[in-house]
Amino acid sequence: MAEHNDATSSKSTPRGCLTRFIMLLLLLVAVGLGVSIYFMSQPQDLSDIQGHSPANRPPLRQDINAMLRNSLESSYPVTLTEGEINRWLLDALRTQQGGLFADKVSLDGVWVRLEDGRAEVVLERRVLGKSFTTSMYLQIEQTESDTGSTTEIQFHGGPFHPYLPFPKCGGRFGRLPVPQGFLLLVMPAFKNLAAAFPEELRLGFKEMARVKIADERLTLDPRVPQLPVPGSP
Repeated sequence: MAEHNDATSSKSTPRGCLTRFIMLLLLLVAVGLGVSIYFMSQPQDLSDIQGHSPANRPPLRQDINAMLRNSLESSYPVTLTEGEINRWLLDALRTQQGGLFADKVSLDGVWVRLEDGRAEVVLERRVLGKSFTTSMYLQIEQTESDTGSTTEIQFHGGPFHPYLPFPKCGGRFGRLPVPQGFLLLVMPAFKNLAAAFPEELRLGFKEMARVKIADERLTLDPRVPQLPVPGSP
C-alpha cells in the first residue's frame, strides 16, 4: 500500500508544478497589464515642449504657408523652431471635438516635440476632466538620385533599444512607449490631423528637396544637392 501511495504522489508532482507555473505566469501577466494600464492613464510631461506653456510661446514671424512658398520660389532654406511650429498649430487648429461625446471629451492641443532625427506628434485630450495623451513618432527618410530626391515619412521613432531592433517604437500612450503596430488604434485621429493641413504638408515635405529634423529645429531646403560628376576628384 505504501508503494502505491509513493507512486501516486510521484505522478502528481509534475502536474502540481505545472499548475503553479501557470498560476505564476498568469499573475505576472495580470501585474504587467495593470502596470501598463496605469502608465497609459498618466499623461506624459509636456513642459519640455517649446510653446506648450503660454510663457514661452514665441510670436510667429509670418504665416507658415507663405514662408514655405517664399522659400520654394526664391530657393533658400527655412528653419522653424519647435516653439514656432507649436504656436502655429495652436492658432491654426480649432481645438474642438464634436460628436456624441463632445460634452465629455475635448482636444486640448496638438504639440510637436523635435528631437535629433525624429519628431513626436502629441495629441492632448481631456476626458471627464482628466488629461490623456497619445503620440506618434515620425522620421524622415530621403533618397537622392539623378532624377531628384524622394522624401518618405516613417511612422516610428526607431528601435526600443540598440540591441532590440524590432519591433520599432511607434509612439506613446500616456507615458507608456508602444510598438509600431499599436498605432493602428490611433491612426484615424492622426490622419484627420494631417487632412487639416494638406497644402503645408505638400509644400514642406513633398516639394522640399531636403528635410532635416534636429533638436528643437526643423530645416526645409528646396535646393537640390549637386551630385559629383563621375571622374572628378
